[in-house]
Amino acid sequence: MPLYEHVFLARQDVSAQQVETLTEQYKAVIEQNGGTIAKTEYWGVRPLSFRIKKNRKAHYSLMNIDAPHAAVAEMERQMRISDDILRFMTIRVEEHEEGQSAILVRRERDDRRGPRDRGDRGDRGDRGDRGDRGDRGDRGDRGERRPRTSEGSASEGGKE
Repeated sequence: MPLYEHVFLARQDVSAQQVETLTEQYKAVIEQNGGTIAKTEYWGVRPLSFRIKKNRKAHYSLMNIDAPHAAVAEMERQMRISDDILRFMTIRVEEHEEGQSAILVRRERDDRRGPRDRGDRGDRGDRGDRGDRGDRGDRGDRGERRPRTSEGSASEGGKE
């Protein structure tokens, strides 16, 4: 049977328990149609790149599927009907990844670093600012500003 990786996004206002229930529901659809689920991962609530149906965040969930196309098509049909599912994507793969996905590995690595620790940012001095910017009144190489005048606005256009 073909192998698939399937990721779906659930609305941010449903609970993690409800997302787990949705995962079990779609897992049952796959198994009823002769397939198996090799692995499921819940990636948590993550921000979206853009708004989807007025949501800025979503629950992400991954399923590794070993099933015929008809089973995956039925699961996707039911996801289209559901109001709780914002988006989903199914990709056919040659083989499933062993162990945790890259998203979970990265999250664990980030958790170990701690909040707001972004590594070495270089030496910015004691204040951490951008240094002396000089006198704001001095325009430097940009030249002096010319004051705007109301003269010449209509008469220079050729109308007299």
